Amino acid sequence: MSLTLQDLDAYLFKCADIIRDAVDSTDYKDYILPLVFYKAISDEFEKEYEQNLEEYGEEFARRPNLYDVPVVPEGYLWDDLRQVSDNVDQALNEAFDKITEENEELEGVFRADFVEADALTDDRLNTLLEHLDTYDLDRESVPADMLGEAYMDLVRHFAQEEGKSGGQFFTPPHIVQLCVRLVDEFEDGQEFHDPTVGSGGMLIEAARYYREQQENDPTKLRFTGQEINPDIAAIARMNLAIHALNGEIAREDSLLRPQFTDEETKELERFDRVLANFPFSADWAKDDLQDDPYNRFDWDEKLPRADRGDYAFIQHMAKQLKTPEKDGTRGKAAIVIPHGVLFRKHESKYREPMIENDLVEAIVGLPGNLFQNNSIPSAILVLNTDKPADREGEVQFIHAADEAFYRELSNQNELTDEGLDHIVSNFREWTTEERVSRAVSLEEIRENDYNLNIALYVDTTEPEEEIDVKEELATLRELQAERDEIESRMTQHMEALSYE
Repeated sequence: MSLTLQDLDAYLFKCADIIRDAVDSTDYKDYILPLVFYKAISDEFEKEYEQNLEEYGEEFARRPNLYDVPVVPEGYLWDDLRQVSDNVDQALNEAFDKITEENEELEGVFRADFVEADALTDDRLNTLLEHLDTYDLDRESVPADMLGEAYMDLVRHFAQEEGKSGGQFFTPPHIVQLCVRLVDEFEDGQEFHDPTVGSGGMLIEAARYYREQQENDPTKLRFTGQEINPDIAAIARMNLAIHALNGEIAREDSLLRPQFTDEETKELERFDRVLANFPFSADWAKDDLQDDPYNRFDWDEKLPRADRGDYAFIQHMAKQLKTPEKDGTRGKAAIVIPHGVLFRKHESKYREPMIENDLVEAIVGLPGNLFQNNSIPSAILVLNTDKPADREGEVQFIHAADEAFYRELSNQNELTDEGLDHIVSNFREWTTEERVSRAVSLEEIRENDYNLNIALYVDTTEPEEEIDVKEELATLRELQAERDEIESRMTQHMEALSYE
């Protein structure tokens, strides 16, 4: 019987049960995700090694250029680790070190220290290794897209275990899907970037969309991202590798030290698509970037506030988009933003150049409480450096915060498939729909002093119920007659009791 995604999910989720109570739930991802990655590498390497051994002989079988995965050093295959019964924690740390020494591209990926986790005893670790041995994870046994999907399900599972802090590295799937669909029509050779990549969900979804919806090969795309947290950056790197995608994840602060730059031109690298959910209203290194070498923050003489980096991120991403003038093609971005970005008065100086340069294609207002343990209202800002002729000089506003677009879960809301389709359909067809969407001229936005509050352009108020005047008058007369009868009986009672 072939392995299903449901089987694979259950198998991976079981890992958390095995180490439960031995480590804090916020640390599950630090130990389990690298082990699953190592198991997948080892299984695929072993399979390829047997083929290479037969074809090239023992002297040449381990040459790195013969493999699609990192080379596993002798003595450190998964079966070798399973044979260890004492000091298993040390053996795992050593295996991580050895495979990193053998494959420099893995530097910084295996960050877990099993020795430091005192409660991860030999018995518990052996149980974990034996459980993970249940299935072969080579690409013939489990296709890369299926293993990748199960890996993302595991990442999502751990984000839920962590609660609010899990939202720092994981964006809910329905929001990710919407962002990707708002900038679709991908082509071979295109480059995708996420400057606050987290665990890589935006990039992975773009690859899935290209494979399943456009029926093309995502290995012909390039995926890059940058992440400030080294542990989360490691997860993103493993995620790309498990999905067998081409790309690179860099570890650093995207605003302070962007890693994707062109050494010849001394400019930022530019991409066909940028997808991001940056940390809302976070502090940023304003003082260190007054003289930014990449001229990212030139929408106004004054930089955004040091304690509110929203527009610093937006300007950074706008600079990362390809343009017809420099690249011969357009760049598009879908950026999750807090609602304040649209209307905060002191930030109109950033909205004005964004609007006047006709960079904004659409703004989609979302329901509240979409993020785990975070009810802050959000929206999606869609940028396009070369809007189609029939959309030039306009911005489409979509109000998707009504109940028709989402369902309530136990602790948060979730956009429905129908809600997603409704949003995307209105965007693609540039639809005007009462209380939902409208294309607004730049002139009208100027008249509103570049305030982008959706309620200024789309009537978001609930419609009043139509009143049947005849029916309401009849009801009123019935109530008046009933009141007169009650007053008459009360008067009789009062007289009987000699009350005046």
